[in-house]
Amino acid sequence: MPIITNIEDLKRIYRRRVPQMFYDYAESGSWTEQTFRDNVTDFEQLRLRQRVAVDMTGRSTTSKMIGQNVAMPVALAPVGLTGMQTADGEIKAAKAAEKFGVPFTLSTMSICSIEDVAAHTTKPFWFQLYAMKDDNFINRLIERAKAAKCSALMITLDLQILGQRHKDLKNGLSAPPNLTVKTMANLATKWRWGLEMLGTKRRQFGNIVGHAKGVKDTSSLSSWTAEQFDPALDWNKIAKLKEAWGGKVILKGILDAEDAKMALSVGADAIIVSNHGGRQLDGALSSIRALPSILEAVGDKIEVHFDGGIRSGQDVLKALSLGAKGTYIGRAFIYGLGAMGEAGVTQALTVIQKELETTMALCGHTQIDDLSLENLLIPKGFEGDWA
Repeated sequence: MPIITNIEDLKRIYRRRVPQMFYDYAESGSWTEQTFRDNVTDFEQLRLRQRVAVDMTGRSTTSKMIGQNVAMPVALAPVGLTGMQTADGEIKAAKAAEKFGVPFTLSTMSICSIEDVAAHTTKPFWFQLYAMKDDNFINRLIERAKAAKCSALMITLDLQILGQRHKDLKNGLSAPPNLTVKTMANLATKWRWGLEMLGTKRRQFGNIVGHAKGVKDTSSLSSWTAEQFDPALDWNKIAKLKEAWGGKVILKGILDAEDAKMALSVGADAIIVSNHGGRQLDGALSSIRALPSILEAVGDKIEVHFDGGIRSGQDVLKALSLGAKGTYIGRAFIYGLGAMGEAGVTQALTVIQKELETTMALCGHTQIDDLSLENLLIPKGFEGDWA
């Protein structure tokens, strides 16, 4: 068993064990991938203030996200095709999150269905919703999430139109993968992944196939999804989705202060500052650069969460110190999942929690709620001095 000391260790194992098309799906952005890269590298510009001679006993990373007690303010973000990174991936990730004490968010585009994940967990998880043209399907999807006792609905706002991701197009990304000469050659080298996938019945989009009208198998799925993302999504439709849900709602994909104010006006419980992992509008600001202006606009009126580029507990601390009340990891937990299944997700969470706790102490604090801007050295013009 390799010694895992950071998220990069998990990523190296992940790359060896997972088919190329699914590695590329996770580890890529749209167009030139500028925003994808900036999400990670912009964290490096924020430096930490070391404090000494502070009583560091009694440290705790516990906190709350939308009123829910969490072992640390880090949730597992919704990631499509997670069940293609490893067999039954959503179930494994959800179980790891539940045992660790952090929220798990199931994607609409998951391989394991809402019902599958609910059957294998004991505590409520969150469900992420894409707005689609088929109102009947969306209404039934919401009812299914209610029946599964999901405790929050996360509505993704930034996928009305799909950003072009060159690698996915060139790989012919699909679930299950299309068996071309190229993919078969690559799959032949991933025998561990293949054996696990042969042992599961879950190899297609479990929330869609058999539930959406006219989608009975994967042959009809691609044409359905290509046509279904709703370009007409507006704030009125978001308000109606919130009303249909009737519970806690998180709006994901806010990157502008004006949109944050609109999210506030529809009564969301939280917003997530996010650029979809750099997979939509390439050339947009990194999430960490966009966070301060959004916090300034609405931070005292709504719970602001952060998503994008987190690869360590120090990244988590920087987002929290800027003022975010919660954070999300996507690729970081996917690396662990693809590397070692459920145990790998637990390992990723353990690494991040240890880094968060140690860094918090070296910055002079023992509790998450004590983190503030005073912990950071922020370079002039960090948000961008734009004309």
